[in-house]
Amino acid sequence: MDTPYLLVDIAAAVAQYRRIAAAFPDAPVYYAVKANPEPTLLIELVKAGCHFDVASRAEVDMGLEAGAPPATLSFGNTIKKAEDIAYAYGKGVRTFAFDSLGELEKLAEHAPGATVICRVLASSKGARWPLSRKFGCAPEMAVDLIRWAAAHGLDPAGVCFHVGSQQLDPGRWEPSIAEAAAIFARLAADGIALRLVNCGGGFPVDYQTEVAPIEKYAAAIDAAVSAHFATRPALMIEPGRYIAAPAGVLHTEVVLVSRKSYADEPRWVYLDVGRFGGLAETEDEAIQYRLTTPHDGAVTAPVVLAGPTCDSVDILYQNVNYELPLALRPGDIVQIHGTGAYTATYASVGFNGFPPLRTVCLPMVGGDADR
Repeated sequence: MDTPYLLVDIAAAVAQYRRIAAAFPDAPVYYAVKANPEPTLLIELVKAGCHFDVASRAEVDMGLEAGAPPATLSFGNTIKKAEDIAYAYGKGVRTFAFDSLGELEKLAEHAPGATVICRVLASSKGARWPLSRKFGCAPEMAVDLIRWAAAHGLDPAGVCFHVGSQQLDPGRWEPSIAEAAAIFARLAADGIALRLVNCGGGFPVDYQTEVAPIEKYAAAIDAAVSAHFATRPALMIEPGRYIAAPAGVLHTEVVLVSRKSYADEPRWVYLDVGRFGGLAETEDEAIQYRLTTPHDGAVTAPVVLAGPTCDSVDILYQNVNYELPLALRPGDIVQIHGTGAYTATYASVGFNGFPPLRTVCLPMVGGDADR
């Protein structure tokens, strides 16, 4: 099969969903469709009972086409066009996130009576892929916005936050849960009874190094909720990477192995996929994927890994220590593991004439999704 291509094991993704759903038995799981919107994957997740976090009109359609009831979709993007709010509302979506007055005004007009969740700023310390201040508002602003929502016909359910993707610290959720409890208490004094805390995503997976098991994250969140809430709120979570990443293996071909001088430097290994072909999360070498080759077990030496395009930023790893076999040659296939999330959807549509990353799915076998 021509490379590059992403091979996705649908059964593995469904197994990941079941594991995180079991770890959070009282919190509906809303899969972040942006991580990997492959139709076959979405269909099987619906069969398994998964809900969806959607971020655009197109993702609304993807969820509905996969068979998800509109009530199981949450429009979590806080930056939405008015016509996209109206479109989702017309399709039956009734849950929307916001973090500003301007967004609330659009929701009040185009999604009257909708359930709304206020996104609050959260620290991403400890995350390999931190999130900036682009999303969320300060707690004191959240209180005022929720009051506005209640006064203008919307149903303010609670708050949401996101502690950064590939978050390695299970304790990072606790400060945001404490803030959520304080917001609940302030609004209860006004007669506004919030009921929901959306703990977002960020749950990590193994790449080059192992991470703590999902059960440890669930226990930390459960302990934080018990510590800060006298009356336990409803919870929801929005994993994307956790479900999709372990299910994918990106197959890529070695194009060239070279050196930059006669001095003893690391070899440069150029692959037929790079940052513009789906490996955007190698920016700043943040996500460090595990690689396998046909020569594993042979003598290795340090390498710089780069993609095939005519752009100097198309370098995957040059500071992190990667070693590959000295026997590696052009034409060899390198497998990049854990690439089921945030790869195919990040690929350019044709930079330098290279086509977008192709996805191939291994189907469910024997009705496993209905177990």
